[in-house]
Amino acid sequence: MREDRRPTGIWAFGLVWAGQVVSLLGSSMTWFALTLWAWQTTGQATTLALVSFFAFIPTLLFSPLAGALVDRWNRKWVMILSDFGATLATLLVLLLYTTNHLQIWHLYVVGALGGVFLALQFPAYSAAMTLVLPKEHYARAEGMIATGQSLAGILAPLLAAALLGVIHLTGILLIDLFTFLIALVTLLWVRLPEPGVIEARRIRRESLWQAMLYGFRYIFRRRSLVALQTIFFFGNLLEASGSTLIAPMLLARTHNNELMLGSVQSVGAIGGVLGGTLVGIWGGPKRKIHGILIGWALSNLLGITLMGLGSGFLVWAAASFFFAFFTPIVNGSYQAILQSKITPAVQGRVFSTKLLMTQIPFPLAMLFVGPLADHLFEPALMPQGPLAASVGQWVGTGPGAGMALIIILAGLGGTLIVLAGYAFSTLRNIEELLPDYDRQVIRSAEAHA
Repeated sequence: MREDRRPTGIWAFGLVWAGQVVSLLGSSMTWFALTLWAWQTTGQATTLALVSFFAFIPTLLFSPLAGALVDRWNRKWVMILSDFGATLATLLVLLLYTTNHLQIWHLYVVGALGGVFLALQFPAYSAAMTLVLPKEHYARAEGMIATGQSLAGILAPLLAAALLGVIHLTGILLIDLFTFLIALVTLLWVRLPEPGVIEARRIRRESLWQAMLYGFRYIFRRRSLVALQTIFFFGNLLEASGSTLIAPMLLARTHNNELMLGSVQSVGAIGGVLGGTLVGIWGGPKRKIHGILIGWALSNLLGITLMGLGSGFLVWAAASFFFAFFTPIVNGSYQAILQSKITPAVQGRVFSTKLLMTQIPFPLAMLFVGPLADHLFEPALMPQGPLAASVGQWVGTGPGAGMALIIILAGLGGTLIVLAGYAFSTLRNIEELLPDYDRQVIRSAEAHA
């Protein structure tokens, strides 16, 4: 019998990681180029917020069903399906643009299509990596993922800004399609393990509706997970309220300076690379809850709040750096807790539910923060606006000042919310209160002995 020599274990993770990083680079270039196109077309923060909103909502609404499917299907092929769907969305934008039919509302529709397939990607990727890697490497793997995301963040704005004048949006979209192909090839090459046969059969006996609700039942039966999800809900609501406005604020305050926006984002991505590399080597704090709460407080304070207070490149770049630097520490600690505590066979359903519960604040913020900026805060901080005299000394006046004030308030509010998590023992002691999933298996075996 011919030996299967396809990469497994660490090598499989590395190849999948590399393919996804290349694909993300192409997607980030497309997102940057389309952000500029939408801003130049309308000049409104609401438009950029709505583009993000319509891409986000299908991901969240479809996530419970996606999680149920991930636990029933082969996870590698689910990831391939997800990449194929993203390729289809990019191809539609390319066809519309090259035939001079692309309009803002098309981005809403195409974003929604891509969002449906993206709902499959995260739970399949996370659940597959749980079985590929030993649990002591979970936080390090998340650090590598964050490093890859940040590397794409460094290169994408600079490459897109440099290439747009040469190959235009059409060329950027073609590059994106090629990077999707690379990701598909790496996924087809590697061999990824699946949950045990007995667990898979038990899952398939559930109705699809029961499987969709399983993640909610799992979380709400564990008070520590409820506390963790609650802090992420409110923390993300404040973070999204600020981060959604960063790009339009910078464009408004720099008279649509694309190079300035790209440079600030690239400095932030350097921070993300360093933060992700640190987590990849270090593995995060021994008590992961400190990585979540302290890291997130610093990200809010030194990142989002400082971004709103800034008035030039140096401060904006420093804020972007700190925001991105602490993010891998937060996400790596968070993911390490979940991957070590939740049984791999049910991670697709639980991770999808977690995604819904923690990410729903982002589209909510996108819906209200754009109109809030355009119709209330921006007019209030024009030179003759009602807040110009009292608040203008801190954030200035004119285009972008109102958005800067929202960003400051979001950063300060988010800092207070995440630090308040230490007041609740169910959250503070989550790592002691919830047993690791391998310990749960041992206890179950002992109970049936």
